[in-house]
Amino acid sequence: MRTTNYRKDLKHLYHASLRNAGLIQVPEMQFLMVDGEGDPNTSQDFQDAVEALYSLSYTLKFMIKKGEQQIDYKVLPLEGLWWTEDMADFSPENKKDWHWTVMIMQPEYVTTALVDQAREQVKHKKDPVALSHVRFESYTEGQSAQIMHIGPFSEEGPTVEKLHTYIREQGLDLRGKHHEIYLSDTRRAAPENWKTILRQPVK
Repeated sequence: MRTTNYRKDLKHLYHASLRNAGLIQVPEMQFLMVDGEGDPNTSQDFQDAVEALYSLSYTLKFMIKKGEQQIDYKVLPLEGLWWTEDMADFSPENKKDWHWTVMIMQPEYVTTALVDQAREQVKHKKDPVALSHVRFESYTEGQSAQIMHIGPFSEEGPTVEKLHTYIREQGLDLRGKHHEIYLSDTRRAAPENWKTILRQPVK
């Protein structure tokens, strides 16, 4: 059986500097995704989406481990895209107006057929509320800037500003959606130790 650690193999995508923002090239990747809107801290839809994503991702992991592929891998971290209709109004103070896509990257050997099989298994065993809302598709960001934030999500403001300042200093403009990658298990780690990559596509 082959074992793969994608966070190690794709270190440039799942690791960022705490001190300085930097530019990276993000390739096309495939994700399980769920869309929604509203404050993630109070939205039941957000919690339902996360549950469905993890249920489906872990089912796929075990199918691939026990199936023809015989490959074992760690499920990738939860990620989120965040935006408002007018990005000039995007701030932690108006989370109720946020739109979001939560997602988990899937290895290249996950196919639509496997996702359909996994969905049926999850539906039979647990049937999470948001299961029918999970979609499987490719997503490409291209050139982006990113930086590491350590601490509660509510204290990301200065780190976001540092990222945006760096982008402007490079003579670039923001494009697309604010992207976060959650590297810590928030159920176990103290909020002051939470690690989050903040990423912003640029042009």
